[in-house]
Amino acid sequence: MGGAATVTRADRVPSLEIRAAEAPAPGRVPAVRLSLLPPGSIALVDHVGARNAPLSQLERRLLELGFVHGERVEVVTEARPGRDPFVVRVGSTTLALRRREVETVWVEPQSRSGDDGQ
Repeated sequence: MGGAATVTRADRVPSLEIRAAEAPAPGRVPAVRLSLLPPGSIALVDHVGARNAPLSQLERRLLELGFVHGERVEVVTEARPGRDPFVVRVGSTTLALRRREVETVWVEPQSRSGDDGQ
């Protein structure tokens, strides 16, 4: 069996943790999916959707709601027991969203003390 490799759906799905193809610059935190952050987390929006694909209708709506590059995002709380929906603050707007709705929002986590003055 030394021929062609079998490609599975899992091979085509981007990592849930870090986009390996887009390694961060030295000193920068790698982008992660907003849906993975726990309550109390603060981050800056890196991008929405795949960089090399057209935006879906949902991704365009997320941009309209304020998930634009550089915008401050805070995960305020999450429902129990299913963690869904969860509440995020984007800029000065507070939204309740399902985690699956923000899986294509990539953010750079920030430390609580290093708020960058925003």
